Amino acid sequence: MKKITILSLDGGGIRGIISCIILRYLEELLQQKDHPNAKLGDYFDMISGSSTGGILASVLLYPDENRKAKYSIKKAFELYTEKGEDIFNVSLWESLVNPFGLFSERISQDNLEKQLKDFFGDLELKDFIKPSLITSYDIENRKAKLFNTINAQQSQQNFLVRDVCRATSAAPTYFAPVQIKSKYGQFFSLIDGGMFANNPALCAYAEARKIPFADIFNNPFKPNYPSVNDMMIVSIGTGTEMKTYPIKKYRNIGKLAWVGPIIDILLSANAETVDYQLSQMFMTLGKRNQQNYYRINPSLKTASPEMDNVKKKNLEALIQAGLSYVEENDELLNQIADKLIKNKI
Repeated sequence: MKKITILSLDGGGIRGIISCIILRYLEELLQQKDHPNAKLGDYFDMISGSSTGGILASVLLYPDENRKAKYSIKKAFELYTEKGEDIFNVSLWESLVNPFGLFSERISQDNLEKQLKDFFGDLELKDFIKPSLITSYDIENRKAKLFNTINAQQSQQNFLVRDVCRATSAAPTYFAPVQIKSKYGQFFSLIDGGMFANNPALCAYAEARKIPFADIFNNPFKPNYPSVNDMMIVSIGTGTEMKTYPIKKYRNIGKLAWVGPIIDILLSANAETVDYQLSQMFMTLGKRNQQNYYRINPSLKTASPEMDNVKKKNLEALIQAGLSYVEENDELLNQIADKLIKNKI
């Protein structure tokens, strides 16, 4: 039996450039080792993402006319480097009337929505080439809203992909919440899925347990309803930051001053907790299968931890952080590429 291969992509705004650099190298390895036109979307059986990771997942799962992956990861990288400034741009006037996002969301959603519409058009969630899991949070019904291709195909939970991407990236204090409508006509009021699953790898694992992959792919070498023993999970973060919060400074700073640190701590702690849980699950397996969980989360090096810093200097620093990881972990990435080729259908 072949493993179910799962790619999970963290949130992190413009820091998604780091994920792009690592995935680009992995894709190039697949092209060298297996096929010159290899695309990541054809090698993973399921792709999940939160926030910026949800947008990346959607690009990788975009279908061509033959129901194969249309885009390489290079296309997503171009979106970040060429359109990032437009999406995260804040005019001088907006900075003056809304300093630090105190009175409304920091960034207008108009540019983001335009870029999503231009790229995805009227593509629907049900048309993704593989199972997906993209996260968001329903602020009116107070529960997680998980977008997945299987539900979109089998029930009334089908959406425009551009709306899914807008919902998963509606990070509080950055972009306003969004209300979207399913193709069936039901409305949902949503914010960024990173609020509860900035690292969606565990959500992806839980979703994969419910999927009859052999039936979906019409391939008896893939298992239906896989257990952890049947999976290979590659989880990619958007950079680690070692910012500390000294107790002397934060003991009595008040609610307003805690907003930034709370968001930072919640996002990083969530990702670390998921990594711990999955690591422990895979450690219960045999020695060979223990090595089928990969958590990749490079140091930010000199790059800014801010999710909306699109200054040229910072974009270059994010690229260098990704390249530095690739150079230092070539053997690991080659190992992942070999396993993806071995388990491809």
